[in-house]
Amino acid sequence: MALRKIYFIGVKGTGMCALAELLHGGGCEVSGSDTNERFYTDDILNSLHIPFFESFKSEHVPKDADLIIHSAAYTPQNNVELEYALTTGVPVLKYTDALAEYSRDFFFLSVCGVHGKTTATALCGVFFKALNISAQVLTGSAVSAFAPSAEEGPRSTLNLGNKFFAAETCEYRGHFLSFNPKITVLTNVEHDHQDFFPSYESMLDMFTRYVKKIPPDGALIYCEDDPGSKEVARRVKDAPFRKIGYGFSAEGIFKIKNAVCDHSGGTPALKWELEGFNHVFSLFTPGRHNILNATAAAALSHTLISGYGGREGRDFLTEEDFAAIDAQTALFKGGKRRCEILGEAGGTLFIDDYGHHPTAIKSTIKGIKEFYPGRRIVLSFMPHTYSRTASLLTEFSLCFEDADVVYLHDIYPSAREKNETGISGETLYQETKKRRANTHYLPEHSQAEKVIAPELQSGDIFLTMGAGDNWKAGLSLLAKRKGAL
Repeated sequence: MALRKIYFIGVKGTGMCALAELLHGGGCEVSGSDTNERFYTDDILNSLHIPFFESFKSEHVPKDADLIIHSAAYTPQNNVELEYALTTGVPVLKYTDALAEYSRDFFFLSVCGVHGKTTATALCGVFFKALNISAQVLTGSAVSAFAPSAEEGPRSTLNLGNKFFAAETCEYRGHFLSFNPKITVLTNVEHDHQDFFPSYESMLDMFTRYVKKIPPDGALIYCEDDPGSKEVARRVKDAPFRKIGYGFSAEGIFKIKNAVCDHSGGTPALKWELEGFNHVFSLFTPGRHNILNATAAAALSHTLISGYGGREGRDFLTEEDFAAIDAQTALFKGGKRRCEILGEAGGTLFIDDYGHHPTAIKSTIKGIKEFYPGRRIVLSFMPHTYSRTASLLTEFSLCFEDADVVYLHDIYPSAREKNETGISGETLYQETKKRRANTHYLPEHSQAEKVIAPELQSGDIFLTMGAGDNWKAGLSLLAKRKGAL
């Protein structure tokens, strides 16, 4: 992007802030606007001295901008700045299209999948840093391991050089079709975004279209444990690019073996080996799904070094490399809202997670249960979107089995859909309580202090999950409990 002055409408969004950071780092004059609600991105923007308004007014839009980038959440109908921007003659791009344009200046590496792509992308950054791979990385969450220094907070970007650019790309409405990746990591394919994808088959078709964009000299790195990913790989089996499988059921050097949750060192750790390497890898965040995410990162790093000049003059992996990987994975604590530890007070550990699809919910709770054996899990879950809840109602009702106590809230709606199904949070509650005891319906998470707080005991884990805003309940209860000590 040979641009000088860029304005962001919705600059506090995770992806928007991350792209603003990259463009600012590249020498662009960046500014923007958003609401006055405080986000963690406020601190990032302020630390970078990127100015932004905390309201939307047409006069905020600079008339001499070279480019205006807007969040996909905004349209000319709901944002006066975007409405005005479209009359100025200045080029206007949606975030995903702007990110795609940015990626064209690099050897682009895409991480995609219905879930797991944020953590997998973050772990790619962790491995790249350990292995001195020249790359920029952009994730959909703030990652503490990406902090520029111990004094600065988590970031959504990591800048290690300019040869490669790795970013997560989203399947919703086919947004990722704007990109042209040389290598794609595919974590999984399941039915989701039911407001746009009417069936699982339509999801498979969209991912297949995207994977087919890989050039003949590129590669697909896919999870062989996931039926959807395997099906996409099967559909492109005759394509000329390389297909590299990873996982517990994979064949070849990225087959995962001897995976355990080890508690012998005082701090719980996931440990595993890969078929092709004489090393025990470690990760200090819960869930076997994160072993898969880390293995995807290892597979991508190996592929870059062994086939695309990712590091000149050295093989993958040396003993020095293993030591560097161990040092970096020891620092990795996930991303914001990805099994994020909020704190501990009164003997209760507070964790927040973005999981909003039954598969992700089930694997995350199970991983936490294994990571913290003997601790009771008290879950607060807020469903997201009417269409997803209605379509996957049975799957949702079955995914909480490893939680000890479950509080279900009303559905967090999306502005892009109307409730045409008549479904509600109470519908999910009624379905879930048929299958498990100790399930409760608490429509508003603001009632948590009155209803949930008395339930919490020393030794418990209070876990907030979902793509809604019930994370506020975790922060509120933690603050109250700290104040009471």
